[in-house]
Amino acid sequence: MRKKLGTRFPAARIKKIMQADEDVGKIALAVPVLVSRALELFLQDLIDRSYKITLQSGAKTLNSFHLKQCVKRYSSFDFLTEIVNKVPDLGGGESCGDERGLPRRRKFSNGSDPENEEPRSSKMVQFHHMSAELNFLSR
Repeated sequence: MRKKLGTRFPAARIKKIMQADEDVGKIALAVPVLVSRALELFLQDLIDRSYKITLQSGAKTLNSFHLKQCVKRYSSFDFLTEIVNKVPDLGGGESCGDERGLPRRRKFSNGSDPENEEPRSSKMVQFHHMSAELNFLSR
């Protein structure tokens, strides 16, 4: 019986990507699994540091601006500088809201009042839960 490795990124897909390069010959069985784990750790570090920047800026949602600031602030992400410079600042440095600091209201096309609407479940990713999940899965 084969042991399940429990990686987040499929080893078979990583192997196909690696084999797309003509210079790559045979690939040992453990290599795609190790690359998958390294990718998990890299993304976890990037997201954790970006989340800290998000909290420092007072925002509730991580956006492209926070990722760009993370790449610029930490030298370990210098190799991503050219890539993030091509991405426009959609989020901006401030939290959502207008100049007076009031939260933006969602516009409804059907004319209903957003005050009387039932609250919807939050779709915001909570990164501390994601971190715990990744740590649990990596055991």
